[in-house]
Amino acid sequence: MTFSNAQSLRTPRRPAIFRACGLGLAFALTAFTANAVAATQGAPAATATVPAKASVSRIDFKRGDAGAGRLILRFDGEGVAPDLRSQSGSVVVDVANASLPAELQRPLDVTDFATPVQRIDAKPYGGGTQLVLSTRGEVESLAYQSGNEYVVEIAPRIAEAAVGAVSGSGLANAQAKLAAKPYSGRPVTFNFQDVPVRTVLQLIAEESNLNIVASDTVQGNVTLRLVNVPWDQALDIVLRAKGLDKRRDGNVVWVAPQPELAAFEKAKEDARIDLENRVDLITDYIQVNYHSAASIFKALTEAKGIGGSGGQGAGNQNENGFLSPRGRIVADERTNTLMISDIPKKVAQMRELIGVIDRPVDQVLIEGRIVIATDSFARELGARFGVSGSRDNAYFSGNLGSNEATRNTEVATNTANANAMRNWAIERAAALEAGTPVPPLPVLAASSITRGLNVNLPVAATSNPAGLALSILNAGYLLDIELTAMQEEQRGEVISNPRVVTSNQREAVIRQGREVGYVTMTGGVGAVATPNVQFKDVLLELKVVPTITDDNRVFLDVNVKKDEVLRYLDTSIGQVPEIAKREVNTAVLVDDGQTVVIGGVYEFTDSNSVSKVPFLGDVPFLGALFKKKGRNKQKAELLIFLTPKVMRVEKRT
Repeated sequence: MTFSNAQSLRTPRRPAIFRACGLGLAFALTAFTANAVAATQGAPAATATVPAKASVSRIDFKRGDAGAGRLILRFDGEGVAPDLRSQSGSVVVDVANASLPAELQRPLDVTDFATPVQRIDAKPYGGGTQLVLSTRGEVESLAYQSGNEYVVEIAPRIAEAAVGAVSGSGLANAQAKLAAKPYSGRPVTFNFQDVPVRTVLQLIAEESNLNIVASDTVQGNVTLRLVNVPWDQALDIVLRAKGLDKRRDGNVVWVAPQPELAAFEKAKEDARIDLENRVDLITDYIQVNYHSAASIFKALTEAKGIGGSGGQGAGNQNENGFLSPRGRIVADERTNTLMISDIPKKVAQMRELIGVIDRPVDQVLIEGRIVIATDSFARELGARFGVSGSRDNAYFSGNLGSNEATRNTEVATNTANANAMRNWAIERAAALEAGTPVPPLPVLAASSITRGLNVNLPVAATSNPAGLALSILNAGYLLDIELTAMQEEQRGEVISNPRVVTSNQREAVIRQGREVGYVTMTGGVGAVATPNVQFKDVLLELKVVPTITDDNRVFLDVNVKKDEVLRYLDTSIGQVPEIAKREVNTAVLVDDGQTVVIGGVYEFTDSNSVSKVPFLGDVPFLGALFKKKGRNKQKAELLIFLTPKVMRVEKRT
């Protein structure tokens, strides 16, 4: 058994050096004495038993913590002494007294593990075994041996900040790297070959200035090669290699096997539970102010591990819940009070827990604005044109539906009126020449010439159009021309402004509208049909669930409906309403007091129409008298605005 002095990066203390040297000298004297005794006993060299040569039985590679690569070697046989050294871009492990089987003499590509190790080459070397680990970048290596298992860990090296040259972002990066390091002890260097674990613990205690107490069951030896490793990491490596664990209380660290520590803690916990089972129960009454006592009772009693029978013994008692196994809780809905019976510690914990739950919840005012904007434009141009009358006892009219008797009457009336006007004109000329008074106009018979329309294409009569008419009446004919024009523009907005206030994470619903009734018939074939009156909701509805975030914003889960009755459809059993439905279902994140548009529907209609007389309506300029033109534009837009406002509620003291 050999031993080499422990080294560290700082200047070693003399007492530690003396103790380490003395310990090494004692080991050397012991080995020398043993060899001398064997020589004096006259044991012949030829008959000395040569130990069987060990061999490598398995090579494993895993990814460790923080991206480190971990090589695990297992041996068959005793007395294996691996040696670790670093070369340019690689780490070499030499095992001089262990052979390598043929099935393990192959290269291993470990790039997929995402560690500094890229490749492992295992080969026989000088009668033993050599493993070359090809690495990438700057690395740190450490190794330890426990029994027949040898572990090599290779981790990326963390660059240290330059002293006196760190500022700004460099200081932040250095602090971040320092905070990310799991170990903060002073770096040490150990190179031990089969040294007792207690000796290693003693050296670590001297380096860390801690009081380490090792249990009597801490036994065995360990082989370590650690270079510039923090002492606390070295302690964890030794404990992990030998199946040990530690518990720290101030400046004292207790080291023992893991089963022993687990048994101690279990016995300690059982003793605590036994002590609590002997504590007298107390009863407390907690008034619930801002919540429901029944809901808090349900939440506490549905938790895992609540309650249990006090007579089942300490082994079946479970403290994973809010109450101890002997604890009880009762909710009084009339006074909104919780009654708790338990040990004093649990009652105090329950009071603190309910105090956190029972507090006022912030409220949110949601103001909605639903705007339906409409814009319509209509223009029509029309004409009516007709000629009617008689000439040379021939009747003509645009009204082709008149009978022959009516036409004869119209011809006689017109002829009589023409003769009377001719006679009056002759008498007027004679009176002017003689200087006598002019005779009065004769009384003419009413003309029976009707307005017969050859072209009748006016604008819609319901639109109250403007018109320009021209009528030319002579003794034998009537010319009637009428041009009509209409232009109509309509703009309007329908605004609905629902508002609702609700608590945080509580659904709010507001509805406004009516029920529209209609008749339906029920009854099968051959049966008497029975009329039934049913109703359909036509509503403006706003549903919203607000959630207030920590950064003073509001998450809204919104559903908005806007129904409208367009018209009624006639059926054989009555009228059925036709309903236009508009709905938006969405979720948005809005700042407090900010207005957001959560939906919009834009509709646009543009139509042109022409009614005309064939051929004549296509004549330039004059064709306008023989046709009617119309144009219609309609625009409709639905916009939904939401504005949440948080109303903070302070808890009363």
